[in-house]
Amino acid sequence: MDLCRAHLWIRGHVQGVNYRSSTRQQAMLLGLTGWVKNLRGGQVEVVAEGNEDALKELVSWCRRGPEWATVEEVKVRWEDYTGEFSRFGIAW
Repeated sequence: MDLCRAHLWIRGHVQGVNYRSSTRQQAMLLGLTGWVKNLRGGQVEVVAEGNEDALKELVSWCRRGPEWATVEEVKVRWEDYTGEFSRFGIAW
């Protein structure tokens, strides 16, 4: 099993539309750990770790987002797995 980390920045209408909570739910269903948070300027940032295939599935989901989101752009940076997270949470 290939373990890695994905660092994402999501731009569009992604705040105030349940994006963080929905991302957390998706990540947990995929068995990933990490966090999601809102950024100033209206973006959402995600750091997720786990199986590479599950991460790719999360990235694909992030390109759509929840029902009321309008995703304009997702930037992804692939990084080395650190194992620092025990769960997937919503950061502030």
